[in-house]
Amino acid sequence: MGFNGRGVWAIYRFEMARALRTLWQSVATPVITTALYFVVFGSAIGGRMQEVDGIAYGAFIVPGLIMLSLFTQSIFNASFGIYFPKFTGTIYEILSAPVSSLEIVMAYVGAAATKSAILGLIILATAGFFVPLEVLHPVWMLGFLILVSLTFSLFGFIIGVWANGFEQLNFIPMLIVTPLTFLGGAFYSIDMLPPAWRAITLFNPVVYLISGFRWTFYGQGDVSIGVSLLATASFFAVCLAVVMWMFKTGYRLKA
Repeated sequence: MGFNGRGVWAIYRFEMARALRTLWQSVATPVITTALYFVVFGSAIGGRMQEVDGIAYGAFIVPGLIMLSLFTQSIFNASFGIYFPKFTGTIYEILSAPVSSLEIVMAYVGAAATKSAILGLIILATAGFFVPLEVLHPVWMLGFLILVSLTFSLFGFIIGVWANGFEQLNFIPMLIVTPLTFLGGAFYSIDMLPPAWRAITLFNPVVYLISGFRWTFYGQGDVSIGVSLLATASFFAVCLAVVMWMFKTGYRLKA
């Protein structure tokens, strides 16, 4: 059986249509949250800490804020997208349709990543109203934005398949991903930490994603761009392997 483009497009279009029905809530909440972060961190902390690594503090936190929203929205979009068919029982219709496991993943993850990437660009535009922005490597920035969106959408897909209830959908993003983001240099440079804490922080995978994305803006990060890309690509490969294993074994997909 060849590639079923019509099947992929049908699932992708359905997921995008679902997002458009709640467009105001999907966009307004992250934008308002970002604005509040700028008001709180930019005014309160920025008034005391003018620059970080030669970058105005308000501009320094922009990549971290975008990544914070990207992580949470990618996970939420992808996890809910696959969990809802499980919850309603329509997952069996999808599994019995003439689409392969890879095509199903492409459709759901592609839709989730598209929504997250668009939202990231909207937040970037919102940030421009608060601080002067400079993107030294716009092509790399867009590529990194898409790669992170795809990676965390895959991660969210795994959570959606694993979850047995709506509470579990929020468990990992709220208790693991968000704290790791705050501790991963979203609002500060890890070079500001004592050597011992900096060494510990380097075990946080989110550090490499935020650092790489910040490099696309300002040409500098906490770790080299090569290491950041390698770490992100590795996480993507691991997530993809886990998803394919889930479909191969039917883990929590088939009764």
